[in-house]
Amino acid sequence: MKSTLHSRCVRTLAAGTLSAALLAAGSAGAYAVTAPKPTPSMTHTAMPTSKPSMTAMRSIAVKVNRTTFKAGQTATFTGRTVGLKVGSTLVLQHKVNGKWNTLRTTTVVKKGNTFTVVRKFTNKGTQVVRVASSNGAVHSQPVTLKIT
Repeated sequence: MKSTLHSRCVRTLAAGTLSAALLAAGSAGAYAVTAPKPTPSMTHTAMPTSKPSMTAMRSIAVKVNRTTFKAGQTATFTGRTVGLKVGSTLVLQHKVNGKWNTLRTTTVVKKGNTFTVVRKFTNKGTQVVRVASSNGAVHSQPVTLKIT
């Protein structure tokens, strides 16, 4: 009889210990769910994971004096460059059948990173053109011209 009582006590103690452990785990889980989320700190800035490529640091911006011309009239393209050396050669390109072709119109980057390109368009229709570095690695956004 003593062993039966002893067994019941041990089982009751084990059940109580197990219940206490489950309650503690449950309350820890409940705390984790209701704990406030951390807010980002403005004191630290993220470091870039890689260095930007040289192409990303270079650009060409272009404007044209107008977008509609009569055949034979001259278009003047002006703009600025970033990351290209003074004296770098720039070319005018036009898009034909989805491919950029370089025209025989060139200029160089001047002091102050500016440039001017002048071109006479004789073919009627729509022309899509851009200014690019001589190797084509850096180019402006395309400009659409209407030649009538």
